[in-house]
Amino acid sequence: MPQPVLSARGLVKRYRMGEVEVVALRGVDLDLVEGELVVLLGASGSGKSTLLNILGGLDVPTSGRVDYRGTDLTDADEDALTMYRRRHVGFVFQFYNLLPSLTARENVALVTEIADDPMDPAEALELVGLGERLDHFPAQLSGGEQQRVAVARAVAKRPDLLLCDEPTGALDFQTGVRVLSAIERVNRELGTTTVIITHNAPIAAIANRVITLADGQIASTQAPEGRRVSAEELRW
Repeated sequence: MPQPVLSARGLVKRYRMGEVEVVALRGVDLDLVEGELVVLLGASGSGKSTLLNILGGLDVPTSGRVDYRGTDLTDADEDALTMYRRRHVGFVFQFYNLLPSLTARENVALVTEIADDPMDPAEALELVGLGERLDHFPAQLSGGEQQRVAVARAVAKRPDLLLCDEPTGALDFQTGVRVLSAIERVNRELGTTTVIITHNAPIAAIANRVITLADGQIASTQAPEGRRVSAEELRW
């Protein structure tokens, strides 16, 4: 069996909201294997985003352990987590967070300037199908094109992990398919271990593995039936 890139054991996350304690995760165990594409399904409040934030070093668990290639992240200080995120993790969120005064190429270059072994921004944009839009500003791009710039920005530093939180949530169907196709291509051509959070169950068909969360716990883990389909074949 291939060694996991990232392992989580017994993850618990509690929050205080006034007088109320919220338990977002209740003892989650998870391994992410190199090169796989995982879809995380679950209703709002099931713990998907909390889990993704902990795996990506944006948050820490109340208890449990996160291990990245043999390094325990659980007790890492903020400087160590910052370096983990900078060197090893790419994030794509529902909203693009592009700087409006910079071109697509310049938005991607912001990341490559701090990476150890970055891709050329033009190469990253070509990978997501925007090779002819390098010098366009966000206002000159559609929502789907802006999200693909965000994907290019995330992968330009050649991360081991690409973590996507509802990357198609603000997009219509056809535009969402183009964004998923870009993420798929990154996973396939770069071998980037990829996790996609979504509430759209049909998207699970593009995954190697589908993990469903409910009430802060993993309710099921399975491989989609039949062959793994491409994003272009999806219907939701």
